[in-house]
Amino acid sequence: MNDITLLIVDDHPVVRDGLRGMFAAEGSGFRVLGEAPDGVRGVALALELDPDVVLMDLRMPGGGGVDAIAELARRGARARVLVLTTYDTDTDTLPAIEAGATGYLLKDAPREELFAAVRAAAEGRTVLSPAVASRLVTAVRTPAAAGTALSAREGEILALVAKGTANRAIAAELFISEATVKTHLTHIYAKLAVNDRAAAVATAYDRGILGNP
Repeated sequence: MNDITLLIVDDHPVVRDGLRGMFAAEGSGFRVLGEAPDGVRGVALALELDPDVVLMDLRMPGGGGVDAIAELARRGARARVLVLTTYDTDTDTLPAIEAGATGYLLKDAPREELFAAVRAAAEGRTVLSPAVASRLVTAVRTPAAAGTALSAREGEILALVAKGTANRAIAAELFISEATVKTHLTHIYAKLAVNDRAAAVATAYDRGILGNP
C-alpha cells in the first residue's frame, strides 16, 4: 500500500516540526511532502504537490484556513482537507465544514487519533472531534435559530462596522480576507432584513444585538 502523502499548513514552525517528526516516527504509511505557514501558500503548495491530505490550521496571519479550504474546493484540488486547530467554536467549525473540509480535529487529540483521522480523510471519510460533532448536530437540530441568529463571527464584524471600520481593516484585524468580510456582511444583511451597513447597525442596536449605541 502506498504511503499517504501530506501537506502541513500552520503558522507556527514548532507545530509544523512536531507534526512532521510525529509522522516520520510512525514509519511507513505517511510521507510529508511539504509545509506552508499560511493559507495562501498552502493552496499554492497543495496544487503543486498534490498531497492526499492537507492538515490545515484555521487562524493564520497572511491567509486563514477557511478561505484556503474554499479556494482548494473551487480549484478542484484532489487533496482532502483535515482541519487541525485549537479552536472548536461555532465561528470556526461551521464555516470550515461548509467550505469543504473533510474532517475537523483539535490539536490536543492523541497521536493515534490523528493518524486514524488522516487515514480516514485520505479515504474520503468524514472525521470530527466529539466536541465539533456535537456542535454540528445542535446546528442541524435548530435550523430556524441558526438561520436567523448572527454567528459569533458575524457579531464581531457587525461590532467593527458599528465603529466605522472599513472592510479591509476588518479583514486585517480578524485575519480573514476582504472577500470573506463581504460574504459575512451579505449574510448579516439577510438575517437582519436590511440592505446596507447603516441599516444593519441601526437594526442591531434596535434589537439589542449590539447593546447601547
